[in-house]
Amino acid sequence: MSGQQSYPYLDRVNVPADFRGFTVPELKGLSNDVREFLIEVISRTGGHLGAGLGAVELSVALHYVFNTPYDKLVWDVGHQAYPHKILTGRKDRLHTIRQYNGLSGFLKRSESEYDTFGAGHASTAISAAVGMVAARETSGEKYKVVAIVGDGSMTGGMVYEGMNNAGFMKKDMIVVLNDNNMSIAPNVWAISNYFTELIADPRYNRFKKNVYDLTGKLDQWGDRIRRATARLEEGIKVIITPGMLFEALGFRYFGPINGHNMAQLVRIFQEVKDLQGPILVHAITQKGKGYRPAELDEQRLHGVTPFDKVTGVSPKKAIGPPAYTKVFGTAVVDLARRTPNLVALTAAMPDGTGLDQLQREMPERFYDVGIAEQHGVTFAAGLATQGAIPIVAVYSSFLQRAFDQIIHDVALQHLHVIFALDRAGVVGADGPTHHGVFDLSYLRPIPGMVIMAPKDESELRDMLYTAVKHSGGPIAIRYPRGNGLGVPLNPDFTLLPVGKGETLRSGTDVAILAIGDMVAPSLQAAMALAHEGIECEVVNMRFVKPLDEDLLRDVLDRFKAIVTVENNAILGGFGGAVSEFIAATGHAGTRVTMHGIPDRFVDHGSPAELADELGLDGPGIATVVRSVLHPPSSLTVG
Repeated sequence: MSGQQSYPYLDRVNVPADFRGFTVPELKGLSNDVREFLIEVISRTGGHLGAGLGAVELSVALHYVFNTPYDKLVWDVGHQAYPHKILTGRKDRLHTIRQYNGLSGFLKRSESEYDTFGAGHASTAISAAVGMVAARETSGEKYKVVAIVGDGSMTGGMVYEGMNNAGFMKKDMIVVLNDNNMSIAPNVWAISNYFTELIADPRYNRFKKNVYDLTGKLDQWGDRIRRATARLEEGIKVIITPGMLFEALGFRYFGPINGHNMAQLVRIFQEVKDLQGPILVHAITQKGKGYRPAELDEQRLHGVTPFDKVTGVSPKKAIGPPAYTKVFGTAVVDLARRTPNLVALTAAMPDGTGLDQLQREMPERFYDVGIAEQHGVTFAAGLATQGAIPIVAVYSSFLQRAFDQIIHDVALQHLHVIFALDRAGVVGADGPTHHGVFDLSYLRPIPGMVIMAPKDESELRDMLYTAVKHSGGPIAIRYPRGNGLGVPLNPDFTLLPVGKGETLRSGTDVAILAIGDMVAPSLQAAMALAHEGIECEVVNMRFVKPLDEDLLRDVLDRFKAIVTVENNAILGGFGGAVSEFIAATGHAGTRVTMHGIPDRFVDHGSPAELADELGLDGPGIATVVRSVLHPPSSLTVG
């Protein structure tokens, strides 16, 4: 347990079995302890806070009623699962969350048997739960399956695909909708809670079954009574609940219920636990619940750096270079003022992508499609067909979801859609679900796609301007998370020639071809190696597709050793593009060493720790260059 603070209930709990004998008042006490412990730890470590504070009672009640880990809880997504981690044997390691070699900030199957399905993005839990249900039916097991879905995830189309399949299969499963973005008036609370408890009560369900059994013997009169009973129940639901959509998808709907009322949660979960068919329980919760600074914060302290526990305020960061995201957002606004048909859209991440600036200043030019990247890309394609210039701003790892739409709906139709890929490369504490290390590999094979990456924040502005002026189909810009390099920002824009790089440092021994945020550490490596008598030429390639073929031919004619450096998977990435060009042009005498992300998933840690691990900092790149010029001598056996 962290620190010296005493937690009278949580101190007695390590795994859910430890509190299944608790009374409801004791469960309330445990919830209070979990909330206080979460605030205490995250105030020192940072992490995701608000969503977890709103899911405390749900977590306690679910683990109390269901026999986890035999029964399966599937969380969607990890932001709400910190209390779940605390209750499932990980409270003593919570202080390591999101840190190098520490707990993951999301669900991770290899971390705990209670994490039944890994999740770092949204809208996956119901589909995964349906799969677990199908496996249960095949194996003959009897475990329960419960998907706990945040209301934000309900904007993703995959949720409805999963629900539609579950409703068709008609197998036993439960979905808990954790809705923290909806207010219910007190009088509606009273009526809906009464009705919900009524239709969940086993006595009501036995009565309903008896009525149906009896009326089944009454021919046409029985059918009339059945239809009247169904109309009465559905009529009440239409008046007092938003559950008709879920009912139409084949789920029995219960709710809305108070997601912080422990007695009610336990009672409802106990009563629906053994009902047959797909069930949806709609729980209204408050993000940031129980911590006043979070309750008052606009984003409910969703993600935080270490903060003062009393005030909820994080220390001010030292003033440094602006973040790439901020520079991008400002550039979008500047260009929108100059370009009447420019619009921008994002998938539930206006702040995270910097488009909140456009949202505030020119809301009519901004669209938030929710957690629906596939729809967002095709929506942008529709905009482009009518002469708009859409910028799709999305995290690199999240755009993976829309791969088919990029090909089928944008590239195949040669539409001018700009893809702005934030968080490209290794991102840090969010870990493998968020590392944007595959975009070069999945975008490069698409015909007509232009791909570029800026060496600094000033070049990002120019690349965005170039993308707006480009009229030859789709074009993508990828840029990293974090602050820029502090270079001066040109208040105007410069049009860059598409497919042209630049030589930043001349050398004679080896050429380092770098892309994007790997240009700066490559220059650092070159300067360090110069002290050892190794002269490196450093090229900012700027474009992965099309490559600067004239520049490459010149380099290949002058160097026998080339190192390509990228913050992307080596397989299919920038280095692969250079190697393919060399093979196609017959420069067989040039040795190419590709340096980037190896063929594995990279775990979480600080950006500096991960750059050191992967050799993607100045010292790491220098080590690679040394190994190229001075390979280890082979051992001889004599």
